[in-house]
Amino acid sequence: MRESDPHTMLSDRQQRVLRALVSAYVAEAEPVSSTMVSHLLPIALSSASIRNTMAELEERGLVQKPHASSGRVPTPNGIRIFVDDLLSPRELAAYERRSLDHSFDVGGGEQAVRVASRMLSEHSHQLGFVLAPRISRLRLRHVSLVRLSSERLLVVLVTEDGQAHRVILDDPGWNDQRELEAVSSELNRRVAGRTLAAIRVAMKREVAALRKRADRVLSRVLSVGLQLAEEPFEQPVEIVVSSRLALLSQPELCDPEYLREVFSALETQERLIELLDSLLDTEGVSVALGEELAEPGLLHSALVVAPYGLGGSHLGMLGVLGPQRMDYAHIIPLVDYCSGLLSGKLEA
Repeated sequence: MRESDPHTMLSDRQQRVLRALVSAYVAEAEPVSSTMVSHLLPIALSSASIRNTMAELEERGLVQKPHASSGRVPTPNGIRIFVDDLLSPRELAAYERRSLDHSFDVGGGEQAVRVASRMLSEHSHQLGFVLAPRISRLRLRHVSLVRLSSERLLVVLVTEDGQAHRVILDDPGWNDQRELEAVSSELNRRVAGRTLAAIRVAMKREVAALRKRADRVLSRVLSVGLQLAEEPFEQPVEIVVSSRLALLSQPELCDPEYLREVFSALETQERLIELLDSLLDTEGVSVALGEELAEPGLLHSALVVAPYGLGGSHLGMLGVLGPQRMDYAHIIPLVDYCSGLLSGKLEA
């Protein structure tokens, strides 16, 4: 939540007019006249008062006229104040919650990630996405070791959400599968329920203590464990997008240049992933728009995101990307609810 800025403190009348103007713009996707604002206000104001108030908001940089003779549209600053201070998110309707609950009645975590992306698109009419979990943040359930050659060892790592990851480590040896089973048993005692980062810290402590002892099996446990803890499993993070069709229904997407820039930003993903990573440890739903997205192709876009996780640990992000003119009152609770559903699916 943005802290109140004395330079953007609004009077009660200005708040009412800005709230009505943004709501009308979200619904109609066109400049808003003083007459339209008057129909949305809970109190009676003359057209002259509304025009004067809209002029005040324009002086503050919260609304603007796209054309000399048109009505006004909110600026990114105006939408930011609306989202942070003036918005009253709606609860999801019971039928929508039931539909989402049913859709998430699927198999493992990877399938649930794709379902979350698709449901966010379908229910928001924007582009829904999920930032896939970083392996380094996943808690481990089990590790298996299999000798491949005299120099190579296959390690199969199973995370608590049921995903299996494989890596080949350098580990000299031969005809030592029985010893490897003992190493695997000891290793599992140490890694179960921990992330790779936590394993690294614990293993380094044990290595320091082991210098005073001679224990072949334990030495191999720590050798293999430390190699795992250096994150050889980590792969490039993926933004999962199941469908782009919903976004194409938005009026803003009639502009081919805007459409090209948005899809280009989605293809490169680098800056978008950096932004999502910076929000990964926040609680609840976050909204970023315009220049806050730090991506030229998304200058006219907005992002509504929330973390999801397992056992109290945030693993990734999910959310909605679309034009700044989006129905925040519906999309914010939608993103929050899907975050809870995906987290619950990973816990199951």
